Amino acid sequence: MADRIVEAVELELRRKKHNASKINRGRVFTQPTAFMVQNTIEKIEAKLANKPENREELLNLLQQLKSEINTLAETNADSAQTVAGFTEVSAHEATRAQKNPELLNLSLKGLSRSVTEFEGSHPALVAVVNRIATVLSNMGI
Repeated sequence: MADRIVEAVELELRRKKHNASKINRGRVFTQPTAFMVQNTIEKIEAKLANKPENREELLNLLQQLKSEINTLAETNADSAQTVAGFTEVSAHEATRAQKNPELLNLSLKGLSRSVTEFEGSHPALVAVVNRIATVLSNMGI
């Protein structure tokens, strides 16, 4: 069941990117992708502004994530957006007033799964994402 939900979220993210690509046919997507990733990370930072627990550590991790995602976006824009999207959803679930542990676990599972293919090519990205997932998971307890 959890895998199907994660797959549904991934499918929805791909659908949105596909629809955007219809509008921008023939253009290079690195700039829009970088903007979308940056926008997503800024949303997460704004959400964390009201959460004192682990705020400083998460903001530092988000700075590292920005760098790693921008590197990934140069070669794999779709995956960069997926990682940013799952990071946003995970941060949202971890910082909700009324936490839903099942949704938090699903979003964190999707976040971790979104980077598994990059363990060899982008180990720093995987390490940062795993650390973010750990911190967010601890916030959700």
